Amino acid sequence: MPIAKLVIKDLVIGDGAQEELSLLNNKLNLLENKIVLKDSIITNLNKSVMNFESILLTKSDQLALSQELSLKLQTDLKKQKAKTKLFQLGSGALVVGGLVLLLAK
Repeated sequence: MPIAKLVIKDLVIGDGAQEELSLLNNKLNLLENKIVLKDSIITNLNKSVMNFESILLTKSDQLALSQELSLKLQTDLKKQKAKTKLFQLGSGALVVGGLVLLLAK
């Protein structure tokens, strides 16, 4: 009889160990799935960061180009104003010269 009790006890312990092993395997699978999910989230966040950095770089380039064009336009405007003044002075001198010639006759 004591051997039967030991056999039953071993069977119960074996069943418990199998159940524990099954639960641990399920837990391991869940943890592996969590790791895969976390890796996926990290990858997506890294892609987002790279996209934001790319956007910032593009915006910086656009700002630099805009400033460069603004300076060029200001320079061109100054040149045009100078040409206009010279033309006005030249036209004024011609009118005065023409009046002097008309009055001199």
